[in-house]
Amino acid sequence: MSRIAILSVNHQLAPVEVREKAAFAPDKLTQALNNLHHIDGIDACIILSTCNRVEIYIASNHKNPKELLSDYLAKTHNIKRGTIDAYLNYFEDNEALTHLCNVATGLDSLVLGEPQILGQLKDAYHIAKEAKTLNKLLEKLFQHAFSTAKKVRTDTQIGASPVSIAYCAVKLSEKIFEQLSEQTVLLIGAGEMIELCAQYLNQKGVKKMIVANRTIENAQKIAHLYQAQSVSLKQFSSIVYKADIIISSTAASVPIIGKGLIESALKKRKHKPIFMLDIAIPRDIEPEVSQLDDVYLYTIDDLEQVVNDNIGNREKEKGLAQEIIIKQNQVFNQWLNTMPNEQMVQSYQFGANSIKDELLEKAIEQLKNGADSEDIIRKLADQLVNKLLHLPFKNIKQTSIENLSQCEGCIPPIKK
Repeated sequence: MSRIAILSVNHQLAPVEVREKAAFAPDKLTQALNNLHHIDGIDACIILSTCNRVEIYIASNHKNPKELLSDYLAKTHNIKRGTIDAYLNYFEDNEALTHLCNVATGLDSLVLGEPQILGQLKDAYHIAKEAKTLNKLLEKLFQHAFSTAKKVRTDTQIGASPVSIAYCAVKLSEKIFEQLSEQTVLLIGAGEMIELCAQYLNQKGVKKMIVANRTIENAQKIAHLYQAQSVSLKQFSSIVYKADIIISSTAASVPIIGKGLIESALKKRKHKPIFMLDIAIPRDIEPEVSQLDDVYLYTIDDLEQVVNDNIGNREKEKGLAQEIIIKQNQVFNQWLNTMPNEQMVQSYQFGANSIKDELLEKAIEQLKNGADSEDIIRKLADQLVNKLLHLPFKNIKQTSIENLSQCEGCIPPIKK
């Protein structure tokens, strides 16, 4: 029977430079799933890749799923096992079930209780579904995680305080600039994180925002909501110097902002400081940019202190959320315990239908050859009963023999 296993590279153990090496590009995710699914011992799989974590979820009948997954991750990204092994977390069976529910509810996130991770998990699930890399066990597991997350959101206040990555990015900007509303902000990307940043910045009174994206239409959608300017990535290098704050979150596989570009921008700004926040994985901004004077470059890992300042209220709800997860998981485990019986019934049904089809074909052939129909029907019925009862009778006899063997010597001999 398949068992659940999870390999995780996440923010708790792995720094950003490790996470970006392990990340899966969105346009390569389907191929990565297919490659994993074709490995012997993998019955089903889902891959989640976000700025804070890369996780591989599998249903496996392999004797050592951890080695299987570790090798796959290392080979896929051309990383030496010795480089990445220290940053791997592995979960199996009940631990895997608890971990997935912690992830879905935001209890395992950098920002405790943040809601974006649930949407990202659902996206990963749907990509796997379209790639046809799911089976009944993973289907049920993820539906369970989604319903558990919904119950935690409904029954607790863990999501009440706004402390998402985007919110913390704006809070950090606010700590750097006394008058945030007077700054010009360049937002690079057009995903959910950038849209949330635009929303929070707008609430802080920021009037000058520029949204840059590879697809200009997507940038325009966000810009229109907040009366901002929109540009393509081909154009943004010519307006970088205007930005006091740059927040970047794209899905680019290589950095899109280099040291030379920022050096040129600083000259045009007469070395007026720039605050830069890179919340992308892989990183959008070359680390060397931090070497420049008048540049304050932060990555997603630097948000941790801001996060810690804002999660007091959510910590109070964490215990209640964990209790809900425990109760929900008990229900899932009850279903899991019935799976072997379901599989046995399905196997017996398949075998019974095969027997029926085989005997029916023979009977039809005999009728075509002119054999007596009543005789054929009686013979078919007898053969069908005998063949269908053969396996259950064999199992009953085997069980009886084993029971007698276990009780040998425990029953006193009958006195004559």
